[in-house]
Amino acid sequence: MVDEQITESPIGWVNRHVQQYLETDGVKGHHFHGYDALLLTTRGRKSGVLRRTALYYGMDADRYVLVASNGGSPTHPLWYLNLAANPQVELQVGGERFAAHARTATGEERARLFALMASIFPPYDEYQARAGREIPVVVLDRAPKKIG
Repeated sequence: MVDEQITESPIGWVNRHVQQYLETDGVKGHHFHGYDALLLTTRGRKSGVLRRTALYYGMDADRYVLVASNGGSPTHPLWYLNLAANPQVELQVGGERFAAHARTATGEERARLFALMASIFPPYDEYQARAGREIPVVVLDRAPKKIG
């Protein structure tokens, strides 16, 4: 994934956030408007193109947790559709870059993790109330490091 060209988010303020994050190796951008953010790179499910965006995250033990809220929109965000189709992703957290495997939490785990994320970023509760869909919660496990 690392040597391929990556397409940044077309959303202006997200793109600026990503650029600041990249230019400072996460020094500026990891903590964004009072919340911790990471960079997520997915492979486009239709195009095959690598796409990067910035998202708020939480931690559950050593796993990263994301909420596919799309600001409370009735549709899933494109990054979520991409990782649902191809769960092998890349994260940048601060200055650290690594491969990860994504999966969607379900049942009690989803409820627990959504509550965790809403305690970190309270607007998620409002987003869920207006979305008209169950907002997915994504769990990201760091991929094992290759030896050799």
